[in-house]
Amino acid sequence: MDLRKLKTLIDLVSESNISELEITEADGKVRIVKSDGQPVVAAMPMMQAPQMVAAPAAQAAAPVAAAPVAAPAPAAETGHIVKSPMVGTFYRASSPNAKPFAEVGQQVKEGDPICIIEAMKIMNEIEADKTGTITKILIENGQPVEFGQSLIVIE
Repeated sequence: MDLRKLKTLIDLVSESNISELEITEADGKVRIVKSDGQPVVAAMPMMQAPQMVAAPAAQAAAPVAAAPVAAPAPAAETGHIVKSPMVGTFYRASSPNAKPFAEVGQQVKEGDPICIIEAMKIMNEIEADKTGTITKILIENGQPVEFGQSLIVIE
């Protein structure tokens, strides 16, 4: 589905009294659900279409609580796994020359920014949802991520 069309649908749901909208087209299925007054989009792929979840523009600096979609978690990882709340591009720092938000062995507190996911030209800071020590960073800088994909392990 065209991203402009998707953005228009998100804006329409955001400004209306409806709480949920689901549209099926030849190239996929899109479901927009309002969560705390902000729409969240979950696209269900048809056949081999890629999975897509878009963050609303109003939540540029906050993580998005997306509609539940099952994502396989690696069985070998132990500890608390921070998962991607959206589809986008993973960045460890706010700019190419900046210091990374999180490093392996670093202590983090709940609410500390640990990475950024760029979605639809919007930089979304992802915060630690647990206090602890970062034991593993599972994604390379600049790598695309899917909704529910494991990003960082905190113990």
